[in-house]
Amino acid sequence: MYQYDKYDQTMVEQRVEQFRDQTRRFLAGELTEEQFRPLRLMNGLYIQIHAPMLRVAIPYGLMSSKQVRKIAEVARRYDKGFVHFTTRQNFQMNWPKLEDVPDILAELATVQMHAIQSSGNCIRNTTSDQFAGINANEIEDPRPWAEIIRQWSTFHPEFAYLPRKFKIAVIGSEEDRAATKLHDIGLHLVKNHEGEVGFEVLVGGGLGRTPIIGQQIRPFLEKKDLLSYLEAILRVYNRLGRRDNKYKARIKITVREHGINHIRELVEAEWVQIRDQLELNQKEIDRVKAFFTEPEYEADAAADESYEKALTEDKAFARWAKQNTFAHKQAGYRAVYVSLKAPGIAPGDVTSEQLEVIAELAEEFSLGEVRSTHTQNLVFADVKQADLYALWLRLEADNLATPNINTLTDIICCPGLDYCGLANAKSIPLSKQIAERFGDLDYLYDLGDIKIKFSGCMNGCAHQSVGHIGILGVDKKGEEWYQFTLGGSSEADASLGERLGKAIPKEEVVDTVGHLLDAYVDLRHDDESFLATVRRLGIDPFKERVYADN
Repeated sequence: MYQYDKYDQTMVEQRVEQFRDQTRRFLAGELTEEQFRPLRLMNGLYIQIHAPMLRVAIPYGLMSSKQVRKIAEVARRYDKGFVHFTTRQNFQMNWPKLEDVPDILAELATVQMHAIQSSGNCIRNTTSDQFAGINANEIEDPRPWAEIIRQWSTFHPEFAYLPRKFKIAVIGSEEDRAATKLHDIGLHLVKNHEGEVGFEVLVGGGLGRTPIIGQQIRPFLEKKDLLSYLEAILRVYNRLGRRDNKYKARIKITVREHGINHIRELVEAEWVQIRDQLELNQKEIDRVKAFFTEPEYEADAAADESYEKALTEDKAFARWAKQNTFAHKQAGYRAVYVSLKAPGIAPGDVTSEQLEVIAELAEEFSLGEVRSTHTQNLVFADVKQADLYALWLRLEADNLATPNINTLTDIICCPGLDYCGLANAKSIPLSKQIAERFGDLDYLYDLGDIKIKFSGCMNGCAHQSVGHIGILGVDKKGEEWYQFTLGGSSEADASLGERLGKAIPKEEVVDTVGHLLDAYVDLRHDDESFLATVRRLGIDPFKERVYADN
């Protein structure tokens, strides 16, 4: 993984001290809340219902075991002993004291972590596929390109005050585990007719109150032109983006209002002016790629026979291995999901004690690295199949081995009204109730791949607009109600869910999920997924089940 040089480290340390002084001045009454607000947002700090919330960047989701241990330490010392992993591969602390935040950032800086640009109207954390570098279907590892974008975008003086926040995702294969079509810019590594590798560029995607799927602005971009083309897009957006209405300020609205063809013309014209100034040379590309070289895998790992034996002898292990592990390009290895969706736990939450266990297991079983995912779980990317049984036993002992990845109870959920000052309704308690009601594993496996995404407000931090089942909390005269959508997807076949009907009262949400599942079981063809059934039949048969008594 990328390692800071002296310039990186100095830059982060200086930012910590700058924010320490800004915080001191605010607490002393020398800065007003209006003056302090943009300063704290640039450092990932929000003011929520009960306490500040600090969001810390995890570039493209990659962490060392040392960083994981430090997260555990600061969560125990400065928070309530847990952190929350988000859908953008970051983590959040929900209970820090304002006066402690500079100390937290100083601690994180010692392990090359920071909260710079994890909030505010700037270029946010660049995200990628949690299986980057190990996926056999990959054209090329996207992580070096995500790192190049991170270095270009951090402290970029022209893009520190954009019309609105700006998000970029990069993938290296046709499978899309980074929701690239729902980003301001999505980058796909592709091959052209000559077999050269470059980028397909999408623009104008986004979720929130106006969900829009991104459109192709350029089918093929040479690697050397990556930064100049991104800069051209950002310059056009910076000029045209709405600043009079924050709900219309995202680039998705700019593209919709002006049309993709006109935006393309403007970007190409801007690009001509700057492309030679920002051309990536091969020396710089190679410098960054050197941080992401393939590890020395054990050549004889595939010769192990103990894994197959354990699958035969222990059904619980076999169930976990099937559900929570992923194919690896190297024979004899697999990637392992660490489920943060155990029954009774808020989705994405993990305790300091569990983080310390995860750090230890990463060192013992996965080359000292941990990855965060868009689904609020974690991943060990490089585990020998001979070690899977021992790893499972350790994860099981610390409630980290729930075999529910890509099932109904692998719910993506925002903090909702329990923490967030923007939320209209709670999401965590109802997510727990859904997981408890439908937690029977045989039932879950029979249902197959069903993605529930649950947001507490229109900002859509849990991406409910692209859930197979999307649930959105709304306020009705001070009461919590919930809107359902069906048929969304954030993957390569991205689609927006269709609203089922009128909002559902809080006490009927879990039953409504049950009605949808019953309808699916009755209506599906053999081996047909929930999403395929909804796409084949539309939402009317499901709507009839839910509103039959109304």
